[in-house]
Amino acid sequence: MTFPLCAQTGETGSWTQWRGANRQSRVDAKWPEKLDDSNFKQEWTAEFGPSYSGPIISGDLVFTTETKSKKYEVVTAINKKTGQTAWSTEWEGAMTVPFFAAKNGSWIRSTPATDGERVYVAGITGMFVCLDATNGDVVWKVDLNKRYKVSRESFGHVCSPLIIPGDMEPAIYMQCSAGFVKMNRETGAEIWRAALGSGNIMTGGAFSSPVLANLGGKKQLVIQSRTELAGIEPSNGKVIWRQKVPAFRGMNILTPSVVGDMVFTSSYNNKSFGYQVSTSGNNLSVSEKWDSKLRAYMSSPVVIEGHAYVHLQNKQLACFEVATGKNKWVSQSRKRFGDYWSMVGTGDKILALDSRGVLYLIEANPNEFKLLSEKKLKTNDSWAHLAVDGNRVIVRGLKTLTSYQWK
Repeated sequence: MTFPLCAQTGETGSWTQWRGANRQSRVDAKWPEKLDDSNFKQEWTAEFGPSYSGPIISGDLVFTTETKSKKYEVVTAINKKTGQTAWSTEWEGAMTVPFFAAKNGSWIRSTPATDGERVYVAGITGMFVCLDATNGDVVWKVDLNKRYKVSRESFGHVCSPLIIPGDMEPAIYMQCSAGFVKMNRETGAEIWRAALGSGNIMTGGAFSSPVLANLGGKKQLVIQSRTELAGIEPSNGKVIWRQKVPAFRGMNILTPSVVGDMVFTSSYNNKSFGYQVSTSGNNLSVSEKWDSKLRAYMSSPVVIEGHAYVHLQNKQLACFEVATGKNKWVSQSRKRFGDYWSMVGTGDKILALDSRGVLYLIEANPNEFKLLSEKKLKTNDSWAHLAVDGNRVIVRGLKTLTSYQWK
């Protein structure tokens, strides 16, 4: 069986999973200098139930999730050009998250993934569902908590599944159920599992999502659990290296950013860190190279030419030189942004969606903060990641899905 979309996707391909096909939230595009009505217009909009999941795009279809009636989870396929529904599939799946996390709602969080033939969706309760991308039929589904005999993740399942672009092996990877698993995406069968936590409120599951990287000359999966970073061998699940990452209440949320042999991350109420992975004989070792008191919270950064542009916990934007940890600037001169940002970078610009529904266009300049343009969208609050496909930008508001186009 072939997997045409997975084999062909890259930075210029469709937005097939969390932060794009290569997990870097980067596209090859040329954006105008301004976000105004003459060059950035709404194409269509549709109403949905609430969701934190980012939309994904494959061919002519956009896939989005929602929680309905506090009882069901729903996946809907929409024609990206017209906004018309192609199909919709639902299953029972809902829970209430605890204390402070509940203020923003108890709805589906994980962003789906697609290989062009199937769509893979992780529900908030740990139900993992595979759907036929053409008609929404259920191909397989598995309750991962029952499979691994662990309790449900206290804050709900968050990690977004990973498909490796260009990988001919029909595999999918995900942090869940106090571990990290590789599954056959045709059948849902386990290929291997790396047990990483005890399953309690501090170590169970993950808020972060994995990436594929080359560190110390070795291709590996980089994962961030609620307590540590780790490098994982893709073929067998062996832990190659691991590094504790301190965070208040285990809130390690960012997707790790890899630049050369450096891994950048930042944790809630703690610090930002640069960890270097080095070759030591036939093994790899990891060490902390730098830290910074400036810290992020939920928003994963965009890295452009070795610089990480980071939305901070204090609602400012900062730029780090990843190799050295040098803070190049902080946007202290302007009002604070929203609680959350999703960002997509191109050669010299960053498109950022604020949780308040404001879209910003920023120059990717390590020497100064330069806001080029901003536009309040006709959408409600948005805690989902942007999706970009050519000159089309898909925005998942809390209760809407809207397509915009660059002219």
